[in-house]
Amino acid sequence: MCIRVLGTGNRRYAGTGNVIMAVVKEAVPNMSIKRSEVVRAVAVCTRKGIKRWNGVIVRFDDNAAVVVNQEGNPRGTRIFGPVARELRDYNFARIVSLAPEVLQEPISEVI
Repeated sequence: MCIRVLGTGNRRYAGTGNVIMAVVKEAVPNMSIKRSEVVRAVAVCTRKGIKRWNGVIVRFDDNAAVVVNQEGNPRGTRIFGPVARELRDYNFARIVSLAPEVLQEPISEVI
């Protein structure tokens, strides 16, 4: 659950690529991250769409975040589900490399 969007003034909602402070709502037993712990995370998928330069709007089914350390590197070793290509522009290349699928530009047809 998001507590605060970091790096902005008094912003209410986080977009893809924003660093947030969050509370862990559920955790797997025997892990380094426990329930009700306050962590730093990066929003990687949002239900609110991302508008790209060519007019395509990319939307996801749910909101998702990746827990990161102070330098912005992920604390985990696996990421489940697709992430947006825009994370590479925000210098989160390590998250993009761990993701199983990265949503790229659609291939345009040549007429």
